Parts: sequence; structure tokens; C-alpha cells
Amino acid sequence: MKISYKWLKQFIAIEHDTEQLDQLLTGCGLEVEDISAFNSIPGALAGIVIGEVIEKSQHPNADKLSVCKVNIGNGEIKQIVCGAPNVAVGQKVLVATIGSTVYPTGAEPFEIKKAKIRGELSEGMICAEDELSLGNSHEGILILPSDYEVGKPASAYFDIYQDQTIEIGLTANRGDAASHLGVARDLKALTGIPIQMPTIVNQSGEKENPIKISILHNDACKRYCGIYISDVEVKESPSWLKNKLQCIGLKSINHVVDISNYVLHSLGQPLHTFDADQIKGKALFVKQANAGDLFTTLDGVERKLTGVECMISDSESNLALAGIFGGLHSGIQTTTKNIFIESAFFDSGIIRKAAKTHGLSTDASFRFERGVDPAIALYAAQWAASLIVEIGGGDIHKAADVYPNPILPHQVVFHPNKSNELIGQEIPLARVKEILTRLDIQILEESETSLKLAVPAYRTDVCRAADVTEEILRIYGLNNIEMSHQITSTVGISPYDFIYTLKEKIANFLSAKGFSEIATNSLTKSAYYTESQLQHAVFIKNPLSNDLNVMRMDFAFSFLEAIQYNNNRKLSDVRFFEFGKSYTKKGDANELTNITETKQLYIAVHSHKQAESWIAKQTPYGFFQLKNLLEQLIEISNLSNLNWQYKDLTDCALMLTHGTQTLAQIKQLPATLLKDFDISNPTWVLAIEWDLWSSLASSATFKLKKVPVFPSVRRDLALLVDKSVHYQQLEKIAKKTAGHLLKSINVFDVFEGEKIGIDKKSYALSFILQDEEKTLTDIEIEAVMNKLIAAFEKETAAKLRG
Repeated sequence: MKISYKWLKQFIAIEHDTEQLDQLLTGCGLEVEDISAFNSIPGALAGIVIGEVIEKSQHPNADKLSVCKVNIGNGEIKQIVCGAPNVAVGQKVLVATIGSTVYPTGAEPFEIKKAKIRGELSEGMICAEDELSLGNSHEGILILPSDYEVGKPASAYFDIYQDQTIEIGLTANRGDAASHLGVARDLKALTGIPIQMPTIVNQSGEKENPIKISILHNDACKRYCGIYISDVEVKESPSWLKNKLQCIGLKSINHVVDISNYVLHSLGQPLHTFDADQIKGKALFVKQANAGDLFTTLDGVERKLTGVECMISDSESNLALAGIFGGLHSGIQTTTKNIFIESAFFDSGIIRKAAKTHGLSTDASFRFERGVDPAIALYAAQWAASLIVEIGGGDIHKAADVYPNPILPHQVVFHPNKSNELIGQEIPLARVKEILTRLDIQILEESETSLKLAVPAYRTDVCRAADVTEEILRIYGLNNIEMSHQITSTVGISPYDFIYTLKEKIANFLSAKGFSEIATNSLTKSAYYTESQLQHAVFIKNPLSNDLNVMRMDFAFSFLEAIQYNNNRKLSDVRFFEFGKSYTKKGDANELTNITETKQLYIAVHSHKQAESWIAKQTPYGFFQLKNLLEQLIEISNLSNLNWQYKDLTDCALMLTHGTQTLAQIKQLPATLLKDFDISNPTWVLAIEWDLWSSLASSATFKLKKVPVFPSVRRDLALLVDKSVHYQQLEKIAKKTAGHLLKSINVFDVFEGEKIGIDKKSYALSFILQDEEKTLTDIEIEAVMNKLIAAFEKETAAKLRG
């Protein structure tokens, strides 16, 4: 939320500068995030001086350029190359000197430097009005009156409104502070300086309000005020109003709309202005929306109503989404003559639900969702009407105020002694009363042990005695609470958590391998999934946006978004992993028992095996590297009795199983999917079912044994087999045949080609043999190898290659 320093001083006569306000406001819970200078003319024309063109000649190398000699005062004559057709000797002009920064209208600012233009030295720039944000014309340079003094700063001749913008990080519970008045209230509590409310100059007249107001949805609307103004001329806003709105980041539209915004940001009370001639039947109804009705909002979007909304309607149609957004056809136009000002108090819960349903967040809904002051509604409308008439004329009619059940201050019983216990320090009762009074909290009754308090309705966050304590503490000042000189602590002993330890072990291992752990959003967009997939999706009832309307069913899209984000920032080699959850449903998702949360370790690689280097060509990180990584994860997790499947798989390249359960899958993401994310290089993923993995790891056992003292021996075989034979089959046969003597088997070469037959394949295998009880003899080794050859020949029709 942005606050103007000068605007704030209209409500409270503080002498503190912005740095002091930073300390005060942050100390009381309104954290100041930024303080920046504001100038109605960007840059405040710093470095821009009045110059006089004393000489002009044709540029020798360009037909449309001139070389000018410009006097910029103090005896300085600068040569400047100028492309404007209207430059002439004797003119007074605006000159941007070397080192100054110019701020063109609608473009990025740039610094003026000494430069050569087509071979001629240029020591500055003669400026057009759009080059300094003084206007939009670029027909030529801005020619100044002849009486302007050469060498004088341009800022001396142009009216520049200067202010400071204070940006406050407003917490959700402080809706009362979402305005200049709200911030002034806190400063009043801190300093004791009284609030100065604006004076209403133009009061309501005697004419009756022609618009009849009816509240049909009492739960949504507790108060509705309206003022009718006839014979208004909609004008451009005066500079004082434009400057104030621009200081907090708002653009001027016309004086009626601008006054509505001005009052909103002044008092925190949202207003809506209708073109009164568009109100059919001269009647307004505050009612609940009909589900299924269509309504076009001011932004031109047609929205389907769900029935949770509160609508402002006339006798024929809906005019506005109450407290959120106006309708397309009832807003203020330049031709509007009669206006109706709405100032109301809407229920925060209903406004929040309706705004989230339609994905809308406006200045009005922001404040209604957090709670506004019901007591200020009529005053806000009257002040707005007075300002509108002051600028654009018109006749103010009697105000209408429908307020059937006035909202009273809520009462709280407060115990000072208990409050001191919570704070940890005694605050004198007189100081407590002073703080409460400055916070507009009225003391109704006082006893020896308690105070009965009336809290103003705009403080929706102060409902309990503990809330009052918090208010006292933030105004008294946390820095004024003495620190204890004693430190006490409780030593906690946590039981050993194997799964957490395993998770950390794997995360550290992956990090050491060059992977980055990420945490992606478990919410994603339904547009990523097909209709059949969405039948098993868990949808969000009130999504923040359409891009976050469903729980993710897998990690692929989250990771692709992360890869795309990094690629767009020139980080093309990325390796990611995440421990997270995916969500699916069976039947009705309203039943929690029908929703399945699946924990996974998801790994994605979109990179090369090694960094770019002159010594070796880069090769993509692919299937075999990811399979090797999976094997290493199996080893450090001490898993066994696993099966590798490569055949008859439709959506993955490899599947790792334990019994009938899938433990892990390796797959390459389709190129068509990568194209949707502007990703060109191959992307491989490894998905591990974490619950099963960690369960197997926690139940795994191991035995310590002596390091073998007897030597191992290696033997190699080159086998010619049918193409249909996989290495996994050969590995199983070898382990079954050689038994405990076979310590490891490895394939170190695979060959295919016409020389061995188009339907054949050659595997070169190495076998490590070892007996832990004795040294193997040549005869024993040959016997094992012969058995292996025979087994390979019998089960796969393998032949030895010479």
C-alpha cells in the first residue's frame, strides 16, 4: 500500500520527516518497505538548463542533422548535434547536459553522454517536450519564451510537484490502516497529535434524492448511502488531484472517478459513481445474485454469476458487483450530466468469496474484505460530492442513508494485570488509559481489576482482551520492553527418524551430483490435463486464479515451468529434484477418503553430462546416466530384491519394481510437450515412489563380514544372441548358474551390424569370480565358465564369438 507524505500531513500535522516516520510506523506494526521520491515531472528536470542557440550549420555527413553552438551559461558554449527541423539561431531551448538523465514519455530513461554523431562531436541534447515527459509532441524541439535566463535550471520555470511515497507492507488484519486516515490514526496514537478531518464545503441541498434505495440482501449490506448530483460537467482533474493520485501509482481518468479514488485512499471508504441516467426506474436494489445470470463488468468481461455475489441492480438489470467492480454500461462518461454516489458497508466474507470466485482484486474489494468503518460511509459520500461540485459544478440533492440496524462498537472486558503478565512488564495504568484513548477505544466502566471498553467498529481485529494487549504493546513500543538478563531453555530430545535421515542423505547426495532441490507449487492449472485426466483431479473450490485451480496430478508440468523459467534466463543446463506430493481422487473429492496423496522423489535432467569445454564435446545427460543415478540411490538406500523391466512398457523407458509394486520409473518427456514450454533439448525424468522406497529402506538389514583375503579373477565372454535378448536375461542366467562365486557381471561392449547378421546382437561381458574360502584354481574357473556358456546357449541360443 502506498501513502503520500504530503497527503498524510493533511490529516495530521506531523513535523517528522519520512525517515522518522519509518521508525514510528515500523515500530507499531505498519512495516515501511520503501520510501521513494516522487516528481510530477520524472527526474525533476535535474541537469536540464536553459540554453540559447547562437550558431547553426548543416551537418557535413547527414542531410537531416544540424550542428549547433549552444550557450548554456557561465561562459560555456557547447556543440550539439540536433535532428529537429525547427531549431534556429536565437532560440531559447532546453538542454540536457552531459551526465544528466532524461525521462522520455512512455520510454526508458537514459543518460546523456559526450558522443560523436556521424563524425561530429555532440556535448548534450536539445530536447523536445516528449523527451522530458513534458508532453507528447515530437514534432520538434521545445522553444521557450525569449525572457528565460540562459544557464538557469529548467526546474525554475516549470511547476514540479514533489512528494515522497511511503510503501507499507500491510498485514491482512489491519484493514483499518488501508488509507491515509488509517495511518494517521496510528500516528495520533504514537504522538498524541490530533486528527484533522477535511471540511465539507458544499453541503447537500433541499432537493429530494430521486433514486430510491432498497436493501434486499441484509446479510451482505448493513448500510447503504447515496447522494444524487444533477447538472455536473465531467472535467479533466486539476493538477493537485492528478499529482496526489500519481504519487501513489494511480492514473487520472476524469474528475468524478478521480475524486472517488481520492476519497477511497484518504478515508479507506470505497465509493462507486453511477451515471444516474442509466439507472432504470430511478430505483436501486441491493440483492443476492441469481445463479447463472450473465453480467459484463467494466473491463468488458462477461461473467457468469454463481449466486454468492451481492449485486446492485435497477428495475431492469444488474449494474454492479457490489463492493468489487462496476458494470460496463453504468459508469461515468464524458457526457454524463447526473451522477449517483454510492457509499456502503458490505459484509467482508461475502465480498471475499465473490471476488475470489471471479478472480478479481480491486481497491474496493481489498478494503471490504478486510473491513471498513461503517460510521464513515455518509461522511465519505458527502465529502466526495462536495469535491465533485467544487471542480465540475452541479447541484447536490439530499443524501439517502439506509441503515436499519446500526453497527455499534463492540465491548471488551480488559484486565490490566493479566495484560502485564502477557507483556512481561508492568505498564502504568495511566499510560494504558492514555494509549486506549488515543486509539479511539472508549473506557465505559472501570473497576479495581478491569476496564470495560468500547472498541470502534472499524477495528475488526480487536475482539478479545489479548487483542487490546497487543494494541497497547505496539503503541507503547516493543523496544521499551526490557530484555531479561536470564536465559532459560529446555533441552529437547527427538527420537531418531530414519526416513528423515534417509531423505537428507539422498538430498545431500543429489546436491553433490550437481542437482538443485526445488519446491514447486502443488497447485497448477487444469488446462495442462486432458478431459479424461481431469476426472481424477482434485479441484480447488475458490482458486486464487485459473492458473492455480487444481492440485497437481504429477510433477512434470511444475518441473517444465521451472526449466522454462531458467532457460528464459540463459540457464540452459539444469538438474532438479523435489520431495513432494501429487494428488488424485476417486469418486467425490468432497470426501477426504477419496483423495489420494502420493509422496514422490521427482528428478528431472535437462542438461549435458559435462560443462562446455574445448577439450571435449558436450553430450546430453540421458537414459543411461539417469539409470546409473538410480543404481547409486539403490545402493546408498541398501535396497535389494528389485526387478528391472525394460520390455512392454508404453509410457516409460524403464520400470523398477518390488514384487508387484512399482518403485521407480525413468521416462523421456515427449517432444510435443516440451514444445509447449519452448524447451528444445531432451528432458529425462526419474519418479520414485517415496513411501514404498523409504519403507523398504527402513526394513532393510545388513551383515558385516570380513574383507576377502583370497584373490578375485576376471573372465570375459563375447556372446552372439538374437536382437530380442536383453542384457537383463543374461545377468539373471549368470547369477543363477555361477551362484556365490559370481561377485559381479558387467557389459562393456554391445555391437550390431550386417557383419553379424541384421537380426543379431553381440554382448561383451566381464565376470568377476571369487571364493571367500580359498583361491580358485584354473580348473574351477574353467568349470564355472563352461557352465555359463552352456546355460547361455541353452536358454538364449547364444554362440561364442571368435
